[in-house]
Amino acid sequence: MGRFFVFGGMLSGTGKALSVSNFQYLLQNPFYYGLIRYNGEFFEGKHEPIITKKLFDECQEVMERKSKPQKADKMKFFLYRGFLHCGECGFTITADKKIKPSGKSYTYYYCTKKNPNHKCSQNVFTREEKISSQINEAIQKVSLPDNVVDKMLNELEKEKNEKAQSSRFFAQKTENEIKVIDEKLEKLMNAYLENALNLAEYREAKNKLVNQKQLLKDKLTAFEQKSNNRFELAAKFINTVKQAEIIALQENPEQGRDFLKKIGSNFRLSGQKLFYDFKNPYKIIVNAEPERSEGEATIAQNPNSENWRRGWDSNPRYLSIHGLSRTAS
Repeated sequence: MGRFFVFGGMLSGTGKALSVSNFQYLLQNPFYYGLIRYNGEFFEGKHEPIITKKLFDECQEVMERKSKPQKADKMKFFLYRGFLHCGECGFTITADKKIKPSGKSYTYYYCTKKNPNHKCSQNVFTREEKISSQINEAIQKVSLPDNVVDKMLNELEKEKNEKAQSSRFFAQKTENEIKVIDEKLEKLMNAYLENALNLAEYREAKNKLVNQKQLLKDKLTAFEQKSNNRFELAAKFINTVKQAEIIALQENPEQGRDFLKKIGSNFRLSGQKLFYDFKNPYKIIVNAEPERSEGEATIAQNPNSENWRRGWDSNPRYLSIHGLSRTAS
């Protein structure tokens, strides 16, 4: 029966769990990127690769790195260590834990003040729960009500269907051009077989046509991938926005930290206040509401930032995002 997955674990044909060495063998098999290894020799396979050679090589590098003995990390774990830097001097924010006489412990964060070029004046200590609270507030800034999210998804689906029609026209046109080249290749072969062309003339003409055909195939593949990527990224963005309020209300500090990393950058702590920059396209949502105060957040003003609507500018429908608010109908 071969190998199959059960409850997320991979089992052999005999029903036994695969060992680490079995997994290593699988991950080192060139079959997955299109080659067949036989007696130490590689052959081009006729099957379709499921990964790229680049991804395969990256996997080998990771396995080699992981196989080397790692030094034990003796540092204490702190939720926001490595996440923040000082808003004044730019150096690392570190953490420590204190235990009160009552036995209750708490964690606080402060600047290491190791910048040799700046005498940092940050003498305050910020409790971990205060940072967590501000993170939840930041996440809620990019949340939108369900009716707005549903409207965005409907608009996206509508444009996707419209784009599919125009894409089909382009694909059909390109496929017809490929078909014309195939017909020319067949005529060329007949001309060669009938001695109307010598071998050198045949090869020269054939190579030219084959290269033209490959360019058209690459063009078709690239167009389809670009079109699919656009809508996949847009759907991912909308679903992230949909999760924002849920995550903020769950009061799971680790999940909140990871979510904020997804939507923001440049996290700073100064005067017990959390500062950060929203990434595009989340910045657009924050700026879409005039009444929304920037509060403790500083919004990045980088004109070179990528926009979540990149590639959609020809369609004015998505300009409506700037008019969407929490009271949109």
